[in-house]
Amino acid sequence: MDLPGKRIYTLNCKGRLLLVDRPVVMGILNATPDSFYNQGRASGVQALLEEAGRMIEAGAVLLDIGGMSTRPGAAEITPEEEEDRILPVITLIRKEFDHIYLSVDTYRANVASAAVAAGADIVNDISSGELDEGMLRTVAHLGVPYIAMHMQGTPRTMQLRPEYGDVVTEVLDYFIQKKEEAALAGIRDIIIDPGFGFGKNVLHNYTLLKNLHAFAMLDAPLLIGISRKSMIGRLLQVNPDEALNGTTILNTLALQQGASILRVHDVKEAVQAIKVLEYMKNI
Repeated sequence: MDLPGKRIYTLNCKGRLLLVDRPVVMGILNATPDSFYNQGRASGVQALLEEAGRMIEAGAVLLDIGGMSTRPGAAEITPEEEEDRILPVITLIRKEFDHIYLSVDTYRANVASAAVAAGADIVNDISSGELDEGMLRTVAHLGVPYIAMHMQGTPRTMQLRPEYGDVVTEVLDYFIQKKEEAALAGIRDIIIDPGFGFGKNVLHNYTLLKNLHAFAMLDAPLLIGISRKSMIGRLLQVNPDEALNGTTILNTLALQQGASILRVHDVKEAVQAIKVLEYMKNI
């Protein structure tokens, strides 16, 4: 198998350039009470600030802040409640750690606007604009990078009975079209997330992982979010609290196939995986 060579990307984050010339780690900060895994279930702005500090010290280059759980079957909350959860966190982290790059995890255009105004640099949308028709226009107006993720269905329905003829081809075709839509809307920097666990069964997920090298044709940074997900738990018969080893293995496989960003709960271990692979490449 011919794996993709090293690619360099530059992302314009409100005038600050994020150079991705080697894989980087994005730490997950859930400002929610009901995520499938919530890193010790820390809650409250101060606790999240402390967790952000630990992630940054461990080597995170980006932090992804979300205020509404998108696990299968999760209840939807109002935009106002979502903003109440994330805006104080974004504001405080931006004040305390002005060098870090912040991403807001939302599929609502108005929430994305408020988050960027509060200090977020990137919009991370699990629906790629499918759940809010104003999202692509909004991100283009904001002038920030956009993480577009593939999802079959909605968070409430995505795992009921996902079906594909050829999951790799269908997800690739989706992103070819989505890149064009984003460009037409005026978005300059797009990041691709295949959406592990979002409208995909275990076989779909591992088939995508095995063929990640095919996504190099999209010529965009590839974000991988597989941290402690059920694709690990179901295969290894472990719960999310026991899925760190599996997460590290799958992150390593993704890095070998060209992943640019690892979105994880456990920053230190992801940074170590990157260091080991980089050392091996230079021997």
